[in-house]
Parts: sequence; C-alpha cells; structure tokens
Amino acid sequence: MAPDGGGLCDCRPAVASVCNSNFFRRMRPVGPFFTLSAAVFILLGVLGQSASAQLFGPKNPNPPMKKASDLIHRGQAAPKVEKSLESVITPDNSHAIISISKQRAYLMVGEQTYIDTPISSGRKGHESPTGSFHILEKDPDHRSSIYGDFVDRSGRVVRSGISSQIDSAPSGTHYQGASMKWFCRLTNGGVGFHIGILPGYPASHGCIRLPAEIAPLIYQKVKIGTPVVIEP
Repeated sequence: MAPDGGGLCDCRPAVASVCNSNFFRRMRPVGPFFTLSAAVFILLGVLGQSASAQLFGPKNPNPPMKKASDLIHRGQAAPKVEKSLESVITPDNSHAIISISKQRAYLMVGEQTYIDTPISSGRKGHESPTGSFHILEKDPDHRSSIYGDFVDRSGRVVRSGISSQIDSAPSGTHYQGASMKWFCRLTNGGVGFHIGILPGYPASHGCIRLPAEIAPLIYQKVKIGTPVVIEP
C-alpha cells in the first residue's frame, strides 16, 4: 500500500507525461497540420477563456453604433395660433422673432404671441443669418433664382435639385426655380421665409421654412418693413 496521499500524488505527473508522450507520438506521423492543431489545443487549455476571447473575439460584442440619422429627434410641437389675437394683430403692429436653436418662429403683437410655429432653418454650410432685419419684398408665388430643376418643354423634370450657378442645363431643357410660396424676403441675398418641408432640424439653403397652413397666415399679417429678429 502506498504511503498516505503520496502514491496518488506521485502518479499524476507520470500518467500525464505518458499521456502527453503517447498523444504527440500518435500525432507526429500524421503531419505538421495536426501537430500545429495539438499545440493550439494545449495553448487554449492553459490560457482558458481569456485566450479564447483574444483569438476569436468576445462572446458578447458591443451592439453596432446607431446611424446619426437615428439620433435626430424629428418630433416638433405643432403650430399654435392664438385666435383671440386675430383681430388685434395687423401688418402695422406685428413683428416676428425666429429662434434657430429652438427651430421656432413667433409672430407677435407687442409681447403677445399670435403664432408659435416650428421651422426649418439653414443647414450646415448654408446657415441662416442672425440679427435684425426688415421684410424687403412679398411674393405669394415666388420661385428661387438659384435652386430648382431642369425641365423639358412639356414640364417634365429631367434633373432635379440643381443649382443654376453650378449645373448646366441638358439639351432641350430649361431652368425652373423651386417653389417658395408666400415668400417674404429678408436679405438681398435671397434669404426669407416661405412654405417648405420641415424634417425636424435645419435643412434649408438658408431660408426659414414654414408649415403650409401657417405661411399664408403670417403673410397676411406682415408688410414690407415689418421687423424680424433672427436669434441664434
């Protein structure tokens, strides 16, 4: 009988040595591929989970990053019209305040707000100007002199979203400016407010886009000379 605890402990290295020796003896004639596989197997057994994670990547990788468009909050509060001021506000006493940071416009009489509406101002590279302005021109059916489409004789759009300052008209087409209904000009450079698409963030070429149901209401309550302040 072996001494207490000694014989069992002394046998383990011998058995392991024999097993490892027999294992490699069997693998050696098979070829370098299996020899390499055996080495990798032992390496993984020694290093454990950390080695497995390093060789094959973590078991629970981080989820993919969201697209920038997924992070944009598109919801804007609906326009508000204070009906009680409808008979009070006129083109002679109205003034407008536009907030770029809030993406809102306010048509006011004194300190009271007649219209509170969402807008879309100029996008990056085409930011809307800030400061104090006055309405220089009013045109209910205005069209852009810079941005629009190339159309053929029948009015079919051949190329859309073009710049008349950069793009050349294909043969047989002519330039048609983008519609800017209920336009009120603020600068000689063409910036003003008018009907447009409101995606929930600055998206225009510099103008202040308004909802279709709000633009004519503002148009009726302002005149050439009405003061407009555009705040950052």
